[in-house]
Amino acid sequence: MGRLFVVNLEGKVYSCKHCRTHLALCEDIVSKSFHCRHGKAYLFSKVVNVSSGEKEDRLMMTGLHTVADIFCVGCGSIVGWKYEFAHEKNQKYKEGKSVLERFKVSGPDGSNYWVSHEAHIGGSDADDV
Repeated sequence: MGRLFVVNLEGKVYSCKHCRTHLALCEDIVSKSFHCRHGKAYLFSKVVNVSSGEKEDRLMMTGLHTVADIFCVGCGSIVGWKYEFAHEKNQKYKEGKSVLERFKVSGPDGSNYWVSHEAHIGGSDADDV
């Protein structure tokens, strides 16, 4: 195994809540309207310091997508997923973008998102974008 190369971001940063590894910048948020089984999730145009799992087809609220789970390179925790392919024409904008689950990351101000009792317990995807 090689040496771990970690990108340090400057600005308002979302980071892994377990090890504080930088993952994304506030300015790269595409949408805050996404949901996952733990509650809120944000769609980002760019994320760093993640590795991808196996690609798989998942039926989400907005249709069938080919996605890969993404993991923090600092500690190995799953932090979200990446859209590899959208099968629906109106969902193509998601391709190549990543979703970070707010429950699994710390916000720019160091805040953590806690699961509420109202958290959505279904498929993960955007309600409306």
